[in-house]
Amino acid sequence: MSKRVSAACWSCWEPLRGSEKRYHPACLRRVFGRTVVPEIAVDPASLHLLGAEMAGRVSLSGVQRKVSLGWSHRSLRVSAAQAAFILKPGESAFPALPENEALSLSLARDFGLETAASALVELPGGSRGLIVRRFDRAGHSRRIHMEDFCQLAEQEPARKYEGSAELCMRLVRECTSVPGVQAGLLFRRFLFAWWIGDGDLHLKNLSLLRPSRGQVALAPAYDTVNTTILLPAERLALPLRGKRARLDRADWRAFGAYAMLPVRVVEEELDRPRQLLAAAREKVRRSLLPEGLRNGYLTVLEERAESTGQ
Repeated sequence: MSKRVSAACWSCWEPLRGSEKRYHPACLRRVFGRTVVPEIAVDPASLHLLGAEMAGRVSLSGVQRKVSLGWSHRSLRVSAAQAAFILKPGESAFPALPENEALSLSLARDFGLETAASALVELPGGSRGLIVRRFDRAGHSRRIHMEDFCQLAEQEPARKYEGSAELCMRLVRECTSVPGVQAGLLFRRFLFAWWIGDGDLHLKNLSLLRPSRGQVALAPAYDTVNTTILLPAERLALPLRGKRARLDRADWRAFGAYAMLPVRVVEEELDRPRQLLAAAREKVRRSLLPEGLRNGYLTVLEERAESTGQ
């Protein structure tokens, strides 16, 4: 693996300051609840087997493995029962998946989306993985009820690509506590996926959280990857206005009208890619993606920002 060094935080990809090394203290607190990276006590040789054995979902056509981790004193160890984190190691079939998702989640936060707290970490042996704090847990173990959109649509998981952006919008309108607000957030979520080239936003990658007390709302963004730089023919997982590719501003305006969003709100949302493009370029350049993937990522951002501006 290339040992390219980044002078940026491995969580937010903003420049480090002064004596900071690898992370901002605030980013470490957000992910781990402390300012020191815990030991990740995982045998790299067993990661693929562990990922296959665990019940968590896989993505990118079943390639990306996920391993559940829990606290054991000051370290994180494999634990299905007390899982507070998910670890996603690299995969040989698709290069730099952890680096890709770490960057994509950071860009999602810049885009105004709530995301799973995450950071790129160095694993024993020198490889890298993405560690994600579970948002469906309160404390170390208490579960917060979560339903993905396959469940909401009463479809089997195998049918996660059988739906549409409009179906998702209907579900949000029918099932959330504040439908107008949540419809706007779902619109933004689809727009962001289009902007970064995330072709894996299917019904299993969208969920609602149902806390015992509080409002039913969209779960934070998760499993967010630029798939287009890995699979150049990739298209949207779920069609929007019957289209999976070549979306323009007119398509998004029509989707906004379907979502019953005010015209002003839709226009402001559609301006986001162009407004954030310059800052996103710098963040991509600071990332640990290999050069070819960095260049591909930049191309997707620039072309999609142009398409939404027309």
